[in-house]
Amino acid sequence: MTPIGSAYQYYLNTYSDYGMNRYDTHKKSQLRAVYNDIVKTNKEAPLYKIRYSGDVGRFAIDIKEKTRSIQNVVASLSESGSGIENTFSKKIAQSSDEDTIAAEYIGQRQDVDDSLYFDVEVRHLATPQINLGNYLTPDWHDIRPGSYSFDLSTNLSSYEFQYSVSERDTNQSVQDKLIRLINNAGVGLHAELLGNAKGEQAIQITSLQTGLSENEQYLFEVLPSPDPASMKAMQVLGISHVEHMASNSSFLLNGTEHSSLSNTFTVNNAFELTLKKENTGSATQIGFKPNADAIADNVQSLVDAYNNIIQLSHNYSDTQQSSRLLRDMSGVARNYYSELESVGLELKEDGYLAVDRSLLTDAVTAPDSDSCFSLLNEFKNDLNRRAAHASIDPMNYVDKLLVAYKNPQGHNFATPYITSIYSGMMLDQIC
Repeated sequence: MTPIGSAYQYYLNTYSDYGMNRYDTHKKSQLRAVYNDIVKTNKEAPLYKIRYSGDVGRFAIDIKEKTRSIQNVVASLSESGSGIENTFSKKIAQSSDEDTIAAEYIGQRQDVDDSLYFDVEVRHLATPQINLGNYLTPDWHDIRPGSYSFDLSTNLSSYEFQYSVSERDTNQSVQDKLIRLINNAGVGLHAELLGNAKGEQAIQITSLQTGLSENEQYLFEVLPSPDPASMKAMQVLGISHVEHMASNSSFLLNGTEHSSLSNTFTVNNAFELTLKKENTGSATQIGFKPNADAIADNVQSLVDAYNNIIQLSHNYSDTQQSSRLLRDMSGVARNYYSELESVGLELKEDGYLAVDRSLLTDAVTAPDSDSCFSLLNEFKNDLNRRAAHASIDPMNYVDKLLVAYKNPQGHNFATPYITSIYSGMMLDQIC
């Protein structure tokens, strides 16, 4: 696989399920500030070539994503109020049974939402549509050689899939071919191969979406093309058979019945709930954590984001520039070494931070807690600045061969291809 293919494959396999959140969206002024930082960095960046190794692409991608995580945590802690004491006082939703319902506070007016508490009883989870094909003997040849096609329709659009079968194709190789076609098409479906006790295998197609609206009869439909050969192949494969129709979630909210197309939904624009399993007959209470616990959790989320980037530098300890990443990121904590220790954040020799929740709780509830919040706020802002710098140019931390420095007298021009080295993973291989 080419370097660019390997890098993209790693990104998709590792980070595609992380999704986006509201802190990944920005105002025009914020985007312009990022653009200006990129231009400034490019003006001063020397000409270099990447010393390509198998981990270079992964290392750069990990830096970009871990620093983005730090920036998102900081953004979430910077919206709860103008006063320093409010910085880490962001409300945190609490579920009395996290295994049944996960809750997250997404509201904007914490003073109004502070008194919100309610009970939720889960009757049914929302489910996807599942099509299950016929079980076939893997090494048999049940489909004649030739060209075939079938139509796949969703509620938004229709697609035609074409495939061919050669003399050497077995049932399993044909099934594998169809699974790749469906999974690579990006149509909101996931296909996989299931086996039974007899050693036979069948294609299972599952929709990523759940639930059915009132005007929908299905989430997807598989039909063979009208030619006799395709119809015969579909009869053999059986993937048009609907094994399980999609269904909506059903739950009681303070005793009143509701339903949703998804297992994740919002309540009063203040809580985002994710249903995990049924709890008929025993309600789960949703509310807020006590203020001191919420503050400790918010500090812990910042520490976890910091520790993730430290862990990254240790994971790539055999990479020459990983020591620079460790030095830059841990240096932020070392600048506040004694002050952080006094409020329950202990800096370890390997760069990690450990939280003493008891000492931290004492510090944030003490009469002079303003000094504690001021310290935490300064640490948060310095960490964010360092993460933003690393995010702008993650290639700064990979092994490279310097070719030429920019003119030290200034008057340099921006080099747009410096940024393209990361975005395209166009890595020169040096012998």
